[in-house]
Amino acid sequence: MNFLVDFINSINLTPQESIEKLLSLIKLQELKKGDNIALTGEIPKDIFIIKSGIIRSFHIDEKGKEYIRHFFTPIKATGALRALILNKPSRLSYDCLTNCEVYAINYKDFKKLTEKDKNIVNLYAKILEYIFIALEAKIYDLSVLNATERYLKLKTQIPGIENLIPQYHIASYLNITAVQLSRIRKEIYSK
Repeated sequence: MNFLVDFINSINLTPQESIEKLLSLIKLQELKKGDNIALTGEIPKDIFIIKSGIIRSFHIDEKGKEYIRHFFTPIKATGALRALILNKPSRLSYDCLTNCEVYAINYKDFKKLTEKDKNIVNLYAKILEYIFIALEAKIYDLSVLNATERYLKLKTQIPGIENLIPQYHIASYLNITAVQLSRIRKEIYSK
C-alpha cells in the first residue's frame, strides 16, 4: 500500500489517520487486456487508480467507429467520473489495453468519507483540479497542435507507446486516420 500512500501524498499531504480510512475502502484488482471497468449505458460503481498498465476511455458511434478520448497510465485516476457524479449511465466505455493492476474504490463509499473527513474532501478537490487541468490541456492540444506535434507529445507522455498498443488506437486518440499516422511516423523516422 506504500504505492497508494505515495500517490495520495503526491496530490495532497494528508494525515495518516485520514489515509488509513481511505485505504480501508480500496481493493487491489488485477485486470486482463480487454477487461472493462465501465461500459457505455451502464451506471458505474467504482473509480480506479492505475498501478500498472494502460486503460482507455472511448466512444463508438452509430456506424461503429471508435473515438478514443483518453489514455490512462500508472499513477493516474480513471473511471466514468461524470456518470459517477451524476449517478447516470456512462457516455463512454473504459477498457484495459494491456494487463493492468488497479486500486478500486466504491465511489459512493468514497463520497460518504468526504462528508466525514475534511482531509479527504481536500484530497478530492485536488484530484478534481488535476482532472480539470488535464482536460484543458487535451482541448488545447487538439485546438493548437498539429497531428505530428500531438503524436510527438504523446510519445513523450507514454514512452514506447507504439510498442504497447495498436497503431489504430493511437490514431484514434490523435483524432487522425491510421494512414495519416503511418505517414507521420514515416516522416519522423526518415529524418
